[in-house]
Amino acid sequence: MHERLRHSSQLNLAVVVISAVWWGLFSQAASAQGIEFVKANYTKSEFRIPMRDGKQLFTAVYAPKDQSKTYPILLTRTPYGIKPYGVDQYRGDLGPSALFGKSGYLFVYQDVRGRFLSEGDFVNVRPQRDQQRETRDTDESTDTWDTIEWLMKHCPGHNGKVGMTGVSYPGFYTNAGMIDAHPALVACSPQAPVVDWFIGDDWHHNGAFHLAEAVGFINSVGLPRGEPTTKSPPKFDPETPDGYEFLLALGTLTRIGERCEKSQVPYWKELMAHGTYDGYWKTRDLRPHLRGIRPAVMTVGGWFDAENLFGALETYRQIEGHSPEAKNILVMGPWSHGAWSRSDGDQLGAVSFNSKTGQFFREQIELPFFEYHLKGQGTLEHPEAWVFETGTNVWKKYDTWPPKSAEPRTFYLHSKGRISGDMPTENESKLAFDEYLSNPAKPVPYTDKTTMGMTADYMTADQRHAARRPDVLVYQSDTIERDTVLSGPVEVEFYVSTTGTDSDWIVKLIDVYPNDYPDPKENPTGIRMGGYQQLIRGDILRGKFRNGFDRPEPFTPGKAELVKFKLADICHVFRPGHRLMIQIQSTWFPLFDRNPQTFVDIYAASPDDFQAAVQRVYRSYLMPSCIRVLQQP
Repeated sequence: MHERLRHSSQLNLAVVVISAVWWGLFSQAASAQGIEFVKANYTKSEFRIPMRDGKQLFTAVYAPKDQSKTYPILLTRTPYGIKPYGVDQYRGDLGPSALFGKSGYLFVYQDVRGRFLSEGDFVNVRPQRDQQRETRDTDESTDTWDTIEWLMKHCPGHNGKVGMTGVSYPGFYTNAGMIDAHPALVACSPQAPVVDWFIGDDWHHNGAFHLAEAVGFINSVGLPRGEPTTKSPPKFDPETPDGYEFLLALGTLTRIGERCEKSQVPYWKELMAHGTYDGYWKTRDLRPHLRGIRPAVMTVGGWFDAENLFGALETYRQIEGHSPEAKNILVMGPWSHGAWSRSDGDQLGAVSFNSKTGQFFREQIELPFFEYHLKGQGTLEHPEAWVFETGTNVWKKYDTWPPKSAEPRTFYLHSKGRISGDMPTENESKLAFDEYLSNPAKPVPYTDKTTMGMTADYMTADQRHAARRPDVLVYQSDTIERDTVLSGPVEVEFYVSTTGTDSDWIVKLIDVYPNDYPDPKENPTGIRMGGYQQLIRGDILRGKFRNGFDRPEPFTPGKAELVKFKLADICHVFRPGHRLMIQIQSTWFPLFDRNPQTFVDIYAASPDDFQAAVQRVYRSYLMPSCIRVLQQP
């Protein structure tokens, strides 16, 4: 998480989660404008802004020294701290990019309620109240309103217009701020925003626990603060770089919580106590409240964002469906979490995108959006959707997302590891299937790297290490003869069975490169790109939630059942000479926790609950397993 990473450098465990690429990004961030530029052109002030219930939120304002004109306010609300504290201590960078500090804005940064120097109690993804409120009722929407109202009255030099932006958790606060928005709030850019922490963002994907990220991050927003403070949470040191062995040896989530010093973290306890989509999670789902949105909105996400790709796509969809009068724009680029804000965006891991996509976004998309809406400068020529098409590596403009021209296409699983657009015939066995033994004691690693936690580039990483395992099913198409453009969500429909009573189902959509694909010119690690199996999209369903996330159900051992779920949208071209591959497995460790494969409360599971199980995927005429996609002509 972009702002999370800035803060989580305090945690030894989180440090190893971040790849060397990320450290390069933040090195660039520190020098984007430079503290001398900021000091020369801005004056910093600090305020404690009162909310309607009397609590005061700590806020820093950087005002341009040039007072010959007025400026719009650009507000960011964050739980990660607005360091450095003190009117004589300046940030080395203002705004979403260096372009903003040079253009001139009133930059406002605020510690949200209960964090660092702000008063009140902090609540993770604080539930949104109904619109009918008592005078002193508060949520993140009212705190944003009260903040803007105070700024309008007490912050000289503004032009009466406010914009709001933030990446990741600050993206959640941007989303909340535009609900029942203050009239002065005219433009918002939620970037990789959190919307639902059980279905698709961060801690859970389709009910499965996102272990690698949670272990590395929970302390930073989970430890009780006590009195207002400028200090960060304490460090945790796993004393090893090998997260796979470290977490596997601990075994259960109970033991992981104890060893990783999470058992006394209230938020970890909350996660462990709410293992289904109950009222706790439903009240924290922001999507039902994204209605009647008045500000112009530009939602930004990364195709390879391991944390909040779901949140970006769902924010756009909800506003598009329930705020027809809003100017609603979607931007999706080939980025990992937050990479659009600081990096060149020309590659991720071994995969190159052949252009500086991050620079293009900052110069041609982001700055013009705010300049137009907040300053009335320029002409806004943005399409409905700016979408980077991977494979061909070009920016596309669409008037809808997914594109209107995209038509449904189905890929079926067949014998001998084949994928075809043809449905299995009646001549094939009625019980045709493939099977594998899934053993929680030897889970499939999500990466071939030795790392503690989640790498930034795993979402484009080579999957050959998994394809070679006996507990991974592999299916691939014939060699593709012409560009095959897939744009939109990927739907999984598999008939499966297990000898256990619960199981996870992981499905990965992969682009297999030709054997003669050239290696990178600069190749210090000696990676071979011929036959590279690039992950395009992969996700997981916790099987007990196959009929509803709020009502877990056991499998009947050996009974075939239909399992359906969606993978997040893609925009990718499978080029001539490439192949389309699907991999199916039941463990993906330590990215996600291990399913014991017995129907129990996984958060309280004992070592004896973990059992090996035989998993079957059926591919007959009566039980055809397939993925459904949208293909452009």
